[in-house]
Amino acid sequence: MGNVESGPRRPSGTQWTIASGGQEAVVVEVGGGLRSYQVDGVPYLDGYGEDELCVGSAGQVLAPWPNRIRDGRYAFQGRNLQLALTEPARQNAVHGLVNWMPWHLVEQADDEVTIGCELPPQPGYPWSLSLRTRARVGAEGLRVSHEATNTSAEPCPFGLAVHPYLRVPGVAVDDLLLRVPGRSRLLVDGRLLPIGEAKVAGSEYDFTEPRRIGDLVLDTPFGDPEPESDGTFAASLASPDGSTVVRVDADASFGWWQVFTGDTLTGERYRRSVAVEPMTCPPDAFRSGRDLIVLAPGETWRGGWGITVTTPASSTPPTPSI
Repeated sequence: MGNVESGPRRPSGTQWTIASGGQEAVVVEVGGGLRSYQVDGVPYLDGYGEDELCVGSAGQVLAPWPNRIRDGRYAFQGRNLQLALTEPARQNAVHGLVNWMPWHLVEQADDEVTIGCELPPQPGYPWSLSLRTRARVGAEGLRVSHEATNTSAEPCPFGLAVHPYLRVPGVAVDDLLLRVPGRSRLLVDGRLLPIGEAKVAGSEYDFTEPRRIGDLVLDTPFGDPEPESDGTFAASLASPDGSTVVRVDADASFGWWQVFTGDTLTGERYRRSVAVEPMTCPPDAFRSGRDLIVLAPGETWRGGWGITVTTPASSTPPTPSI
C-alpha cells in the first residue's frame, strides 16, 4: 500500500499507509513520524492533513535526544559541544535532529512498514546514527518499534521519545480522564527545564489513577513510573464515563513520560488533544546524565511502544506485544 508521490510535493513527503482489521495508520517521510491513526474510521490520534506542515511536533520521532537541552550546550567525555538553538524563544535545543530529516522506505506490507534514517555527524553532535522505525497495525492495535545503531567510531550520547497527541473524539480536554504511571514529576522553570523534583501523591498532578484533567495546564515530565504486571508502562485517556479508552504503553526503556495539554498551541489546536510522550530520559539529560543512554561503536538500542483503543462496541484489547 505504498504511495508514490506525483505533482506538488507534500510538506511531510511520501505517505506510507498501513491497514488491517479496521485499523489504519499513515507514516510519513519527513521526520519518520505518525501522521494519523484511526480505528473503524474514527481518529484517535490528533495528527495533521496531507497538505499541512506538522504542527507542535505531532507524531514525530525525537532523537538523539527528547525534549530540551539548556542553551544547547553540554559536555560529553571531555568535549564541550554546542547545538543549534531550535527553540529560540526559550534558548533551548529541542526535540533532537531527525524530526525534519527525510526517512526512507526499508520494507512494506499491507499492515506493516519499516523506514530508516541515517543521521550524519554535525556540529554539536559529531556522531553518526542509523535509525529504524517499524509500525504495524492489527488486532493488538498500533505497535511501533525503534532501533538506533551507533555507526561512528566513538561512544555517543542518545535518547529517544515519540510525540503522539491523543484524543477521544467529541470530548474536551478538560473532561478527559487521564492516567499517567509516573509517581514523581520534575519541577521546571519558565524554559521548561528541570529545577527540582516532587512526588505526585496527594497533589493535583497525581494521575496514577484515572482522574479528570479539568483546567490543569500540563507540560510536565513524569518519572518513577509504576510498572504494569508485565513490566511495561502505560498511560491512558478516557471518556468521562470510562467507556472509551485510548491507551499508550511502552516497554521498560521508556522510564519517563511528558504530558502536554496543548495550551501553547494556537487556533483550533488549543487544548484540543493531549500529547502523551514516552521518553527514555528526562529533559536536559545530555547535561545531567540522568538515564542517558551511551551507545558504544556498533551498539544498537531497541525500544517499543503502542496504542490500543477500547470502545463500548469492542471487547477488552489483547495484551500487546512489544
